[in-house]
Amino acid sequence: QVQLVESGGGLVQAGDSLRLACAASGRTLSSYVMGWFRQAPGKEREFVVAITRSGGSTSYADSVKGRFTISRDNAKNTVYLQMNSLKPEDTAVYYCAARPVGGDFSSWGQGTQVTVSS
Repeated sequence: QVQLVESGGGLVQAGDSLRLACAASGRTLSSYVMGWFRQAPGKEREFVVAITRSGGSTSYADSVKGRFTISRDNAKNTVYLQMNSLKPEDTAVYYCAARPVGGDFSSWGQGTQVTVSS
């Protein structure tokens, strides 16, 4: 199973940008569809974005379209989430997750906190 570690979270003001990273170990990242999810206080975890194994296709939640960009560097075993024009409602713990072919998102990182002040 792949191990995932997120980094890059922090406290920013509305309108600022952050770049999250998710470093994988234990398995080759190119074997997995990768996704980012988030969970705000008192809310259920929600899907943010996913990227195919090659990086050729992505899928975004409507709430982040046009502001967030996912990318991956399989050679570095790392997935990134560039977040621009951040809003207070983006405040959450952000998790990256890996999905093997034909499976579910079954490997998760520990999460990184993103807090956006108004």
